[in-house]
Amino acid sequence: MTLVDAGPLVALFDPRDKRHMRSRRVLKSVREGMSTTIPVLAEAFYMLGPASKGAQGLRAYVERGGLAVWLSSRADLTRMFELMEAYADRPMDLADASLVVAAETLPSQKIFTLDRDDFETYRIRRGHQYQPFEIIA
Repeated sequence: MTLVDAGPLVALFDPRDKRHMRSRRVLKSVREGMSTTIPVLAEAFYMLGPASKGAQGLRAYVERGGLAVWLSSRADLTRMFELMEAYADRPMDLADASLVVAAETLPSQKIFTLDRDDFETYRIRRGHQYQPFEIIA
C-alpha cells in the first residue's frame, strides 16, 4: 500500500502544475494500491479549488476506486494531535499527521509526496520502534 499526500494529488489533477508530468510518471510506476486520508483530500480540494476541473477529476478518481480513503477513529485522531504536538517545531499539520497515523495503522511505509523534507523527518511507530517512510517522489 502506498499512501498519497496532497501535493501529488494537486499536481496530478492540475495540468498547469509544474510537477504534473513528474507526478504522472510516479503514479504509473506505483504497482500496489494507493490510499489517502480525509484531511489530505480536504487540503487537495482546497488547493485545487472546489469547482475546478482538477477537483472534478480528483472526485471521479476516488469514486472509481483509483484511490482508497482511510477513515480514522477517535483514537487515531488523538494520536494525530499527539504527533502535531511532538513535531510542533516543523510544524506538522493535520493532513501530515493523518498520513503518519494511517501508516502506523495500515501498516505502510511508502508515501507518494512532494514534501520530502517533512516526511524524511517523520517516523512511523511500530511497537517500540520508529521507522522512516519510504518516499516515492
